[in-house]
Amino acid sequence: MPQYIYLVRHGEQQDAEHGLEDGPLSPRGIRQAGYIAERLSGVPFTGAWHSPLQRAAETASIMSKRLPSLVWEASPLLFDCIPSGRAPETPSAYDPFFGSVTEAEIDAGRAQMEDAVAEFLQPRRSQRHDLLITHNFVIAWFVREVLGAPDWRWVGINQAHCGLTVLQQKPGRPWTLVTHNDLGHLPVELRTGLPEPLMF
Repeated sequence: MPQYIYLVRHGEQQDAEHGLEDGPLSPRGIRQAGYIAERLSGVPFTGAWHSPLQRAAETASIMSKRLPSLVWEASPLLFDCIPSGRAPETPSAYDPFFGSVTEAEIDAGRAQMEDAVAEFLQPRRSQRHDLLITHNFVIAWFVREVLGAPDWRWVGINQAHCGLTVLQQKPGRPWTLVTHNDLGHLPVELRTGLPEPLMF
């Protein structure tokens, strides 16, 4: 039986543009969380986890109103993190980003994501539908992992707030990417969080 992982980036954070590391959802983020809950309301979920950060926990709380049967767990494996550093082939355009990241942050992020992959991408014996509410870089790392891309390629794989990414594994086969950053459930004015606005 196949396994599915549904990866959702948290809703838009209030005052995120002011450099706050964490905080409550904005009014727009609250609406985004409601729309993704409606989108996923027919999925027979077998497990649900969220990052312990406030913006992810609040997204999960709002989704619970539409998905009352879910039993959520906070997982430190889903914290926001920097999964890897630069590689020799990393384009120089990313130098300013990596220039502000410490080696300690990279080491911690790498260890976290190794554990996250081992935990959530582990083959199961029964069909599962697992929901993870997490962060942009974490979802990017899962996508990179499933595609077998070089470590640094998580950079530039971006997810909008409450965008939907789905991974699938069938018995005897590797994980595959079913859909990435699906925004069909969000009105255009709620499609936030990407480096450039998506106008369709």
